[in-house]
Amino acid sequence: MVRRTYLVTDCSVTNYRSLIVQPNKTQLNMPQTKETPMKQSRIRFIAPLAVVTALVLVGCSTSNLGGSTDSDPTGAAETGPIKIGAVLDITGGGANLGVPQQNTLTMLAAALNENGGIDGREVELTIVDNQSTEDGAAKAATKLIESDDVDLILGASRTGPSLAMRSIAEAAEIPMISLAANAAIITDSKWVFKTPQNDVVVLETILDDAESKGYKKLALVRDASGFGEGVADYITDLGADRGITLEMTESFELTATDFTPQMTNVRASDADAVIIWGINPAAGLAQKAYGQLAVDKPVYQSHGVASPAFFEAAGDAADGVIIPNGRLLIASELDAADPQRKVIDAFEADYSAAYGTPASSFAGYAYDAWNIAVNALAEAGTDSEALRDAIEGTTDLVGVSGVYNMTADDHSGLDASSLILAEAQGGVWSLYKD
Repeated sequence: MVRRTYLVTDCSVTNYRSLIVQPNKTQLNMPQTKETPMKQSRIRFIAPLAVVTALVLVGCSTSNLGGSTDSDPTGAAETGPIKIGAVLDITGGGANLGVPQQNTLTMLAAALNENGGIDGREVELTIVDNQSTEDGAAKAATKLIESDDVDLILGASRTGPSLAMRSIAEAAEIPMISLAANAAIITDSKWVFKTPQNDVVVLETILDDAESKGYKKLALVRDASGFGEGVADYITDLGADRGITLEMTESFELTATDFTPQMTNVRASDADAVIIWGINPAAGLAQKAYGQLAVDKPVYQSHGVASPAFFEAAGDAADGVIIPNGRLLIASELDAADPQRKVIDAFEADYSAAYGTPASSFAGYAYDAWNIAVNALAEAGTDSEALRDAIEGTTDLVGVSGVYNMTADDHSGLDASSLILAEAQGGVWSLYKD
């Protein structure tokens, strides 16, 4: 499937550099229109891979972004479109993540180009559906690099597909910004970055709360995909310093619908509390089974359930669940002086106006990745090495998920201060108050 948006702007629009999220500058303010980018699209079918391209033709001259290309060693001005590729879980088990990310990137690309692109250069966005598979992600990344000649890759939505893409991006020396959580995605990588908080940081937040409540023994029910890999080891290692032990571990497939065996075992254990680690709908269905089997133990879930799909799957069993997450979930409760409040409010308003549904934290990861990328492109141009350095140099960038400070040792840029604890009650998330 190909989806293209053709828009024409004149040269009088402002430079997008003044609109993108960057330290001490105006936050992105996307124009409101009755027609959304998705509604303006024309659709036709080609090839096995699902490709969505937001292409805006800007009738303006280009100007130097400050970088140089390999084909032009003289350092002359870079010209032509800037090409950004994205690999997302639009269909399959990760669609609850990938669809809002697709929406977000499509909307932001249109807004960027309506405002003149990057220094007058149009930005061509190509989104490929990996169908929630690692093989699909690897093929998509290869296509974007070898056929589409992209300057940068965003994605994938989940850990497994992101890990499948990592070696491809590294071999091609193309910057990649993942929208997934596992720290293994970025560990010791020169070229790969990501926007969600590391799973280690999330687990530390859970274990700190568990320690404060006197829980000594935990049970883990985890996603068997890459997102759940290493979680048991992290809990064991981090728990040792807090007097907490991992009593048992159960796993489930991404597409699982029956959680009776896992929850029966958890109910029979002597664990003080339970961590369910996965994404929707599976993690929500696991929570539903927890309620149906009357497992009388407190439950923590991961940041992978931070969307309305959790309540749809879990039903009343969601009440009382605690999750660590960014501030998007409880934005209305933030102090007006919180630096993220204006960014989150603007993003939620624009997303809701465009798509008629609230933005999720997963959409927020895409928003942050896009702005980190655009900020770096405006600073460094499309030379791969210079662009990579600019992403790594991201400092004090206020996003939806937190305030990003990348370093050579930290390609996530978020620490525990970017997280809050939220509690589910009556189908909504609220700031947790012990």
